[in-house]
Amino acid sequence: MKFGIDMGHNAPPDTGAVGIRREDDLTKAVGTQVIAKLQNLGYSVVNCNPSWASSVLDSLRKRVQAANSNRVDIYVSIHFNAFNGQASGTEVFATSSAGRKIAAPVLNNVVALGYYNRGVKNGSHLYVLKNTAMPAILVECCFIDSRRDMDLYNTESMANAIVKGLTGVSPVEAPPPNQGTPSSPISANPEVLKLQKALNRLQIRDRNGKSLVEDGITGPATQSATDRFHSIMDLQTLSAAGAATWKAIEEIFERPILRPSHATGKAVRYLQFRISSAIDGIFGPNTAAAVKRYQQSNHLTVDGIVGSQTWNKLIG
Repeated sequence: MKFGIDMGHNAPPDTGAVGIRREDDLTKAVGTQVIAKLQNLGYSVVNCNPSWASSVLDSLRKRVQAANSNRVDIYVSIHFNAFNGQASGTEVFATSSAGRKIAAPVLNNVVALGYYNRGVKNGSHLYVLKNTAMPAILVECCFIDSRRDMDLYNTESMANAIVKGLTGVSPVEAPPPNQGTPSSPISANPEVLKLQKALNRLQIRDRNGKSLVEDGITGPATQSATDRFHSIMDLQTLSAAGAATWKAIEEIFERPILRPSHATGKAVRYLQFRISSAIDGIFGPNTAAAVKRYQQSNHLTVDGIVGSQTWNKLIG
């Protein structure tokens, strides 16, 4: 099962409503957690938010294109409502019977948090629901200009409700920040530890240029290094490590022989990152020249071919 998650707006000039809170802030906060929680449950997830847009319509088109081109099975657009300061509650839009079947449990789980049930509604007027090629829903989590709703609102609880509605499984809530104690330590996650070891071996540093502490705990440093790797691999739609992340890592660790004018792919992108060549995943003449410079500066055989000798220097 592959989900497409769209954190509504967040692509100026496509920006959300403003009330007691900003819609852009809340859709990003909830969407980021929904993506991470789905991935932790083993699902493949595509972040459908564009990194930029020339107009609101362009923003909507890019979201639809991301979902359709990645052939996601279910598309979920996350939004927050605003009206007159008095309206409150949760509603979910869908256009098909399949979409309504997905919408109902999501709505029920969010409403269970204490929000007023505004129902599953016809979303045939909504661009992203009309133009996606798979069952799709748009969740209006609650009203950002309602004091009642904002007093109820909690990012993780909202994300958990959406994930449970989509999968039938309740994600485990993360412990509050800075609350770990000797009697209740935050346990290491083996997958996170494996990722940290892999990123360190690949010399993917955090935002401060430092190696990662291999503790199995996802923090800002690990997240920034993961984001950097995703950028190098052209996987910016991912916010957390998923199947595509590990596929790219495995391709690099296979240490394939790379020859000029023949090689393409993730291993080439990693090579280009390490040798400070333009990153496009194609082993062309400029990359070949950069490989030779790298080989010469590291006292390797200068042949422009990335074989075991050059890979030993790159990643051991």
